[in-house]
Amino acid sequence: MSALIVIDVQNDFCPGGALAVPEGDKIVPGINALMAEAGSVVLTQDWHPADHSSFASQHDGQEPYGLIEMPYGPQVLWPDHCVIGSEGSAFHRDLTTDRAEMVIRKGFRRAIDSYSAFFENDHETPTGLEGYLRTRGITTLTLVGLATDFCVAYSAIDAAKLGFDVTVRMDLCRAINLNGSLEAAKQDMAQAGVTLA
Repeated sequence: MSALIVIDVQNDFCPGGALAVPEGDKIVPGINALMAEAGSVVLTQDWHPADHSSFASQHDGQEPYGLIEMPYGPQVLWPDHCVIGSEGSAFHRDLTTDRAEMVIRKGFRRAIDSYSAFFENDHETPTGLEGYLRTRGITTLTLVGLATDFCVAYSAIDAAKLGFDVTVRMDLCRAINLNGSLEAAKQDMAQAGVTLA
């Protein structure tokens, strides 16, 4: 059994959003087409309280895209984005969401960020996605969405470590590419055994 995991195709990550990924909206038609063929579809949604610790606005004197140390390791500080219930947190209006059997919301704990669809950034706190996939008998995953070098890569690497057969459709992802983060993410995914298609 296979599943398509659609990562964070939300307004704030698309052009005009608070943390816009260049051409983030361009992948929507291709993802919709892939969803129509998929055996199972899961959507993920960044879902932050307004005072989330990953927001630069919560740290005096810090600017967006700076780096700080958190108890779980280095943390990029982001512009406020995907605040729970906001228009920015909503899925892109053109994304066909009715094929989704499950929506995983991540990043709702104030003190810890969550890039991966499987674990928070402490690499220990599970989202529940692994259990859902296992109980459904799903072993093969295709990942698409935003952004290649953060939430997609973290999700793909975690999935591979958990023993899933993982492919990332690079044509249906877009990257932030912060200080070479895209190349680093590609290398990390390849080393983890992820197929980049």
